[in-house]
Amino acid sequence: MGFAVMTMTDAAAERVKAIVDKSGPKAKGVRVGIKKGGCAGMEYTIDLVTVPDPKDDLIEHAGACVWVEPSAVLYLLGTQMDFETTKMRSGFIFVNPNQTSACGCGESVELKPADLAAMAREREAQSHAG
Repeated sequence: MGFAVMTMTDAAAERVKAIVDKSGPKAKGVRVGIKKGGCAGMEYTIDLVTVPDPKDDLIEHAGACVWVEPSAVLYLLGTQMDFETTKMRSGFIFVNPNQTSACGCGESVELKPADLAAMAREREAQSHAG
């Protein structure tokens, strides 16, 4: 069994489904990626998916589909995608163990690639403990 790239909360799944419902019959879900930009170096991207790319990793939860672009996988391993509404904003948030810092506005982050060897050691230790 491989590593789960990302997980989604119920709130994120509900928001993805709402986006798909409002986007017409061709919409299938959203695609998450990262791009260089912002004051901290990288930004998360979210785009509508009408034709899934077979190279993307598919994450499904509560009827919602999120694809992760291959170039983002190492930066998103172990990440939880959530959706929140506050007095000031509403939007997707990413609880990412690979994030090393963020800018003050929260739109830009600094990410490091996931340490696959450390994740494998942790999984091995958990399997022997249980």
